[in-house]
Amino acid sequence: MGEMIRMVVVLTVLSVVSGGGLSWVKNFAGPKIENQEMNLVKGPAIREILKDSEKDPVENRFKIQDGDTERNIFVGVFNGKADTVVLESSANGYAGKVGMAVAIDMDSDTIYGISVTTHQETPGFGAKAKEDPTFGAQFAGKSISTDFQVSQDGGNISALSGATITSRAVCASVNSATAAYKELKPQLAEHIKGMGN
Repeated sequence: MGEMIRMVVVLTVLSVVSGGGLSWVKNFAGPKIENQEMNLVKGPAIREILKDSEKDPVENRFKIQDGDTERNIFVGVFNGKADTVVLESSANGYAGKVGMAVAIDMDSDTIYGISVTTHQETPGFGAKAKEDPTFGAQFAGKSISTDFQVSQDGGNISALSGATITSRAVCASVNSATAAYKELKPQLAEHIKGMGN
């Protein structure tokens, strides 16, 4: 019986030490991983959408609570005014999640631009959602009240040839980002006051 108690105590101590060690590694490495992701994965796409911004949108960002989710909000500054925000969203594509950055002009409530940040789609087909600028350009200037859908589903977005599922995922991601924007707009407006100067 004493041997059994000793084994339970040893296993408990090992579990606590292992859990604590993993927690420490996560807390230590978490900010570094986020920084690398911002600069190497998401940052280039966001900077491309807001390429004329007077401030670096990746550096000019803040976090906001959206229910249980903490969102990164990237801010574009044009003519000294912070009036464009980028929200991230994702939807299921053909081979996995399609991550998007959706820029919205807060003055006109229109899409400023979109970009695919992450995907696992098929090269030459679904991957064109990231590579083909004419596909993303279809969203620019459209109202956030638009329900984005591909033309095969009765919408106004021409799907990529051979990549309808990916095109649907992009539309769903944009719809998700605009829905979040509508809900968060008062908080966003409060946060970006004075960010342009």
